[in-house]
Amino acid sequence: MTPSLLPCGDSALTVQIGESIDAEANARIIALAEAVEEAARSGDLAGVLDIVPTYRSLLVRYDPERIRAKDLGPRLLEIAARPLAAAAGRLWRIPCLYGGEVGQDLQEMARMKGLSPEELIALHSGTDYRVFMIGFAPGFAYLGGQPEILHTPRLPKPRQNIPRGAVGIGGQQGNINSVAGPSGWRFLGWTPVRSFDPARAEPFLFRAGDHIRFHPVGPEEARALEARSAAGEMIVTPEEIRA
Repeated sequence: MTPSLLPCGDSALTVQIGESIDAEANARIIALAEAVEEAARSGDLAGVLDIVPTYRSLLVRYDPERIRAKDLGPRLLEIAARPLAAAAGRLWRIPCLYGGEVGQDLQEMARMKGLSPEELIALHSGTDYRVFMIGFAPGFAYLGGQPEILHTPRLPKPRQNIPRGAVGIGGQQGNINSVAGPSGWRFLGWTPVRSFDPARAEPFLFRAGDHIRFHPVGPEEARALEARSAAGEMIVTPEEIRA
């Protein structure tokens, strides 16, 4: 996968790797983001204002009064061509209360797939999800890696108020709602884990390159975890892995 460069207006460039959602391309983008950030921090790459990693591309915003696109572009491609080490990732084990009021699509999705609800839960909770990117809403993690049988189109008409913590599927992606709001995703359950909390030192819980595994919990345990989370306690701790 040879990196390519795309202009984005007069103050941003995008480095693109690959043409599809791919874990290898995503790992290279995350490593590139760290390398560009370090070069900017050290002063080796002047004029860089912000970087935004996505599934297979890295947006680099720059100050055109400090560096020109014709100078920045080759530098970005040179960094992208290096044998960059994979960025460090973390594994999060996330409790999930399947079904119920929030997981309102569990029964229908199981019927659509020809599975029992228990089989669907086993498939969903038995998958290692990769956080490909953060976007759309604060702390909203786009999750990839789910088996094809779980791929499900979004609803034709979005619901107007889905709560924070709702665990869903949209197409081939998974998610955990970071804030309450409208959504066309189909939801299987709910987690008391807060993926976005502006009161925390690090408001976003997840970052690109992390991995997530869900494990089922019952209503009583979910309520107890929610009470602890609402009191400001960190109810999950990540394990260090490699991206």
